[in-house]
Amino acid sequence: MSGNGGSGTSAGNPAHPDKRPNELLTSWFARSGWSKGELARQVNRRARQLGAGHISTDTSRVRRWLDGENPREPIPRILSELFTERFGAVVPVEDLGLRTSRPAPSATGVDLPWTDPQTVALLSEFSRSDLMLARRGFLGTSLALSAGPSLIEPMQRWLVPAPAGSSAAAGPVPATRARGRLSRAELDLLATTTVMFRRWDAQCGGGLRRKAVVGQLHEVTDLLQEPQPDATRSRLFGVAAELAELAGWMSYDVGLQPTAQKYFVLALHAAKEAGDRPLGSYILSSMSRQMIHLGRPDDALELVHLAQYGSRDCASPRTQAMLYAMEARAYANMGRPGRTKRAVRMAEDTFAEAADWDEPDPDWIRFFSEAELYGENSHSFRDLAYMAGRSPAYASLAEPLMRRAVELFAAEDDYQRSYALNLVGMATVHLLRREPEQSAALLTEAMAKAKKVRSERVNTRIRKTVDTAVRDFGDQTEIVDLTARLAIELPETAEAV
Repeated sequence: MSGNGGSGTSAGNPAHPDKRPNELLTSWFARSGWSKGELARQVNRRARQLGAGHISTDTSRVRRWLDGENPREPIPRILSELFTERFGAVVPVEDLGLRTSRPAPSATGVDLPWTDPQTVALLSEFSRSDLMLARRGFLGTSLALSAGPSLIEPMQRWLVPAPAGSSAAAGPVPATRARGRLSRAELDLLATTTVMFRRWDAQCGGGLRRKAVVGQLHEVTDLLQEPQPDATRSRLFGVAAELAELAGWMSYDVGLQPTAQKYFVLALHAAKEAGDRPLGSYILSSMSRQMIHLGRPDDALELVHLAQYGSRDCASPRTQAMLYAMEARAYANMGRPGRTKRAVRMAEDTFAEAADWDEPDPDWIRFFSEAELYGENSHSFRDLAYMAGRSPAYASLAEPLMRRAVELFAAEDDYQRSYALNLVGMATVHLLRREPEQSAALLTEAMAKAKKVRSERVNTRIRKTVDTAVRDFGDQTEIVDLTARLAIELPETAEAV
């Protein structure tokens, strides 16, 4: 076909004497190995799948794109999908040199504009790309993890007031504005679904439901692209923030660290648009936890301090106690015992105030129970013990707290992953106290739990602890048997999620 306007791919973008060849698109096209005819056929096929049967692209149209002509939607989206699938890495529309009249940041970084439309666009694009790549076995290999100032400085803009007229600060819906199609009951159902996903994650780990959460997030961003009353839009941003945080948490749990960080950053943007600072502080605490896991306690401390400052006058005692516990973890991993002990005390004292708090806590902080408090604080002392050269004094501080956490988690079914993680934590304390037999028994129990919880984080903790046991007590029968059991029950195999 000749592509005369009926394709809908370039009308309204006439040739311009200053038009320059699209070098980015040309580069991707050359590396793809496709011919112009093959790319045109793939675009047409994908357009039909999307219900855009009016699109009819040919080789001359592809040549015009390479020469600098900007196609109309959905062509940029289709090209992004095709190149993403071809290379097994997210290829955003902007990286193809398209939409040059309205620049937007690449979807692969964390320093993003704090604006409503771009937050929605990036949430939509990243979740869509994640779904495509997950279906084809790719895991976002184009992403890089940010750390240090390149991570902390952009996150500090979370506290900058939103400009007047933004969705987070807008007033009542004008009477002339068209109402969105969502009822209160439908909004309540979206929130209930998010709660259900969170329960599944706690019980089964991040591997089983991650793609379902990402799919739900993508659906919510579709709703955010439709006209909605301001109150509905704000609530939708809150749902999007919770889903993006959960997608990030699940990605972290299965070992997709750059993907997790990207979701956390987008979640923080959505929480800002929702005007929900306590939720934003919770998202920052998840980012802090990830930094501790990755061996960057300085970044973890910066993030948790940012969370504490931003929610100091609005977070519930339970949320504040969780932030103090994360502060203790960061200080412990920096080898600062005085600051660690103070943060542990603050976490305990603030948690005690939660019983007198008049307002109900949001569901996202429900996980921070007495068991979780004991678990976090015991891990802080355990980490201090390692930082202090396997100090028996800090191991002794960790032991009773860890034992209590294990007892409490054993009494409930909702948090099986936390139960498994604390079994491993207790095993590490016994290794610090040079009690390999008790450690082996706990690790055996943790392996049984791990088989029911799809969590690479749990599996990695078990493997690392077994490695430590082998290094220190490798000649003992219990440890020899443990190593053999690990190879059978938790073999190291990569799995796509």
